[in-house]
Amino acid sequence: MSNYSPLSASYLSGTARIFQPAPPKHVTAESMAIDVMTDLRCTHIAVIDPEVTMELANAYMMQRGVRLLFVMNQKDALDGLITASDILGEKPLRFIQERRVKHCDILVSDIMTSVDKLEAISIEDVNHAKVGNVVASLRDSDRQHTLVTEKRADGLPIILGIFSLTQIEKQLGEPIVPTAVAKTFAEIETTLIAS
Repeated sequence: MSNYSPLSASYLSGTARIFQPAPPKHVTAESMAIDVMTDLRCTHIAVIDPEVTMELANAYMMQRGVRLLFVMNQKDALDGLITASDILGEKPLRFIQERRVKHCDILVSDIMTSVDKLEAISIEDVNHAKVGNVVASLRDSDRQHTLVTEKRADGLPIILGIFSLTQIEKQLGEPIVPTAVAKTFAEIETTLIAS
């Protein structure tokens, strides 16, 4: 490294400020869907190994300030997603009851949503859609997130982006009310009994 000369430096004086990125663009339901997509071509994603404990995954989410981690296997392929809702919801409790394990022994792979259960929207559809279409899709599937994909030349999908209901709410400046449609007989029965 002897071929390099040092850069000149100067002392800070007066009031120094730290650069802050612009806040997310404000949108309406009529705005283009691409305006609320987290573009993975420009953003580093938070990833985790499937064999890490759920508690470590939760700590990592808090450290990164995210509510979703991409679960990547040893071949650098997507195994699934794990969200804060997965960790803090009823999935761990059901897993403890079914498997008779300790809370601290639950792995990411035990409660993540596996890749074959993930829904995705094509980038071609996103390019022609409005924010309202994305919200309707998320509400219809009763999900907080959905992926955006493009088919590669070999026919396999590549994930280009992700939609987050929380991010869309921030950009809209208003909460998005879930549809709360019962999807199973048990949910319908519970609704009828409560009435």
